[in-house]
Amino acid sequence: MIRAIAGLAVCISGMVCGQQFEVASIKPSSGDPGSSSGFDTAHGRITARNVTLKRSIMGAYGVGPKQIFGGPDWLDSDRFEIIAKAEQPVGDHILMTMLQTLLAERFKLALHREDRPIQAYVLEVSKKGPKLEKGDGQGAKTNNGRGDIDAVNATMDRFAEILSRQMDLPVVNHTGLEGVFNLKLKWTPESAKAPEGPSIYTAIQEQLGLRLRAVKVPVEVLVIDHVEKPSEN
Repeated sequence: MIRAIAGLAVCISGMVCGQQFEVASIKPSSGDPGSSSGFDTAHGRITARNVTLKRSIMGAYGVGPKQIFGGPDWLDSDRFEIIAKAEQPVGDHILMTMLQTLLAERFKLALHREDRPIQAYVLEVSKKGPKLEKGDGQGAKTNNGRGDIDAVNATMDRFAEILSRQMDLPVVNHTGLEGVFNLKLKWTPESAKAPEGPSIYTAIQEQLGLRLRAVKVPVEVLVIDHVEKPSEN
């Protein structure tokens, strides 16, 4: 199955996104690849420091690095500073939809979605059952870093998206759990010089009553059709 997203970003519903930032600036970053980088979102504003376009696509479309195919080498090497402000405060979901539009405009980004059978992690309920706190549905918020996820009012699909950015493979939700949850997960990344805590596989079972299982399954991926370096603005 192929769903085109050529030239303009497309909202989850399939409609062309019409919302745009009131003010937006994209310029090359002066930081080197080893410098700190990341996205901050708050009160209708995105501040991205020292990020690649690939990382920006991951955030805008809620996918992991293994779900993006094609594109030039600089997609994952050149770094940018992105500052964008909406006319009024909006939630992160709307901000990411607006970021899709911004990337289409400034980078001439055109892509399409495909379902491809690839190696991925399936997120499932463990044999002992879930250990999850139900959310109240009053606004969603996510903070995640190296070895730490704190998500409020997140669906399992959303949690799988967040995990995809931390793992070496995409994560697909097969829990069958409905509703929203408050999820806190702490683990020791494999890249840590002196690992002392649990791995993410152990932590997710012990702390949330879920598990990750590697299998080959159909996964929605993004295929880059066209992209250009932006003029500084």
